[in-house]
Amino acid sequence: MSQLLYYLFIKPLSLLPLSVLHRLSDGLFFIFFYIIPYRKKVVVQNIKQVFPEKNAKEVNTITRGFYQHFCDVLVEAIKLFSISEKEILERSKVFNTELLTPYFEQGRDVIITAGHHTNWELITASLHPQIKHEAAVIYTPLSNKFFDKKMRVSRGRFGLNLIAKKETKTYFTKERPANAFIFANDQSPSKRQQPYWMEFLNQPTAVQFGTEKYAKTYDCVVVFAQLRKVRRGYYESTLELLEDQANTTDYGHITRLHTKAVERNILEAPQYWLWTHKRWKLKPPHGYTAST
Repeated sequence: MSQLLYYLFIKPLSLLPLSVLHRLSDGLFFIFFYIIPYRKKVVVQNIKQVFPEKNAKEVNTITRGFYQHFCDVLVEAIKLFSISEKEILERSKVFNTELLTPYFEQGRDVIITAGHHTNWELITASLHPQIKHEAAVIYTPLSNKFFDKKMRVSRGRFGLNLIAKKETKTYFTKERPANAFIFANDQSPSKRQQPYWMEFLNQPTAVQFGTEKYAKTYDCVVVFAQLRKVRRGYYESTLELLEDQANTTDYGHITRLHTKAVERNILEAPQYWLWTHKRWKLKPPHGYTAST
């Protein structure tokens, strides 16, 4: 069934121009927003929590904008199965890459941290040809082995190395060229991950600690990628240095830096964040005061 779905539906759709796929996105928006609301209660509740000062009309504007963008991301993810390198580099530009050059020359790994904002899939897949480091991303393999293989092939066609989460430690320690690792830290961690608690988007939030842990353990430079949607189907990412001496920082410093950077990115264009995720499903321990 998986192979049938891929070869009869996904692959042929990916060959269509994005202008056509965006028309499909318009249809999906109508379905997900009006007919079969996809996780709409979660989306609206999240937006209300983050923006308690906004009235119903303002909340609806963000919600509507989110669903329009979310459907664009879905069809653009399909396009990744066939998009050319020329087209992806036209649609996803990375700025301030010269920031990384000294660290590449020193042979130092870099962690590029970002949020699930704008089209993180397109931006991640396009990174390798635009920097000197080897680009790598930590990912959770799909349960469907066929689609997991196809996804890894499509995302890695332009040099991106996909590393299964369980292989992260092994990959960090093996002999290899300097890498730029892409970490997305804005989703809810599991309870067993021992999250870091702090204020994020106006509420106590459990934050994944992976970026800080790996940066300190392996002396990585920490860089933030500010994501921006220029217009439909076109994106930009601007790199900014957060910390290049991770070993000297206090506990929580790096986590606070990259989390607040993501927060800033979200507040600039809230309709482009992944609101369908149950971000605040973990509650802080009784009597706990979150760090700011």
